[in-house]
Amino acid sequence: MNAADLKAFYDRAPETVQADPGLAKAHHALLAALETGLLRAAEPDGQGGWTANVWVKQAILAGFRATKVESMDGPGWPFFDKTAYPARSFNLESGVRLVPGGSSVRRGAYVAKGVVVMPPAYINVGAYVDEGTMVDSHALVGSCAQVGRRVHLSAAAQVGGVLEPAGARPVVIEDDAFVGGLVGLFEGILVRKRAVLASGVVITGSTVIYDLVHGKEWVKEVPEDAVVVPGSRPAKGDFAAAHGLHLAAPVIVKYRDSRTDASTALEGALR
Repeated sequence: MNAADLKAFYDRAPETVQADPGLAKAHHALLAALETGLLRAAEPDGQGGWTANVWVKQAILAGFRATKVESMDGPGWPFFDKTAYPARSFNLESGVRLVPGGSSVRRGAYVAKGVVVMPPAYINVGAYVDEGTMVDSHALVGSCAQVGRRVHLSAAAQVGGVLEPAGARPVVIEDDAFVGGLVGLFEGILVRKRAVLASGVVITGSTVIYDLVHGKEWVKEVPEDAVVVPGSRPAKGDFAAAHGLHLAAPVIVKYRDSRTDASTALEGALR
């Protein structure tokens, strides 16, 4: 089945899809299309933004609905999960550097050649990880998250996923961004090209990012080349003032320059 056939199959009411005897065949075609990058859960909209492919996310959800939890063989012990999305397997020709130590990539995830996955890391169904990206230890790439080329996801970075609602945009990280350790990105945040997020920054869909360079506020988007660090702002109210309470507030302190590039560069030998 090609992309048009898959769209026609899945772009129907869920109960109709579930009752169709061709679901198993369509599901296998869906996995192949996602894993080769033919289909994506979200794509550029041609106007500088990104939009979710609703029918693709609905198709992924159909796989969960159509299967049940069963025992699966694992390294040393069994696993128990929905059979639609077991762990992916790779070979040398895949061109993915999957370092030993307990990482897992679920079926239905695209992982391009040149990607490095350090243990333990996890890449969920529907995710898209493009060429040359580093997924470091304890990093998570959530369901349907979109990660561009040459991105560095540092240790314990959490890139949140979203399957429902199907129309919700997943987290998107564009090319050459640097995501520091323990960074959390959730609720459809868009990180533009070459942005740098310092360790410990947490951004959700309602987080206000304060731009000290341009004197403005950003919501749902980290601008291109921005360097974001953890900050704080005073909490409102007498009680907060009496106790000196502050709230977390990501702050853009500068925009990327040659010094920033040097500090975020990856050693070529590591790849």
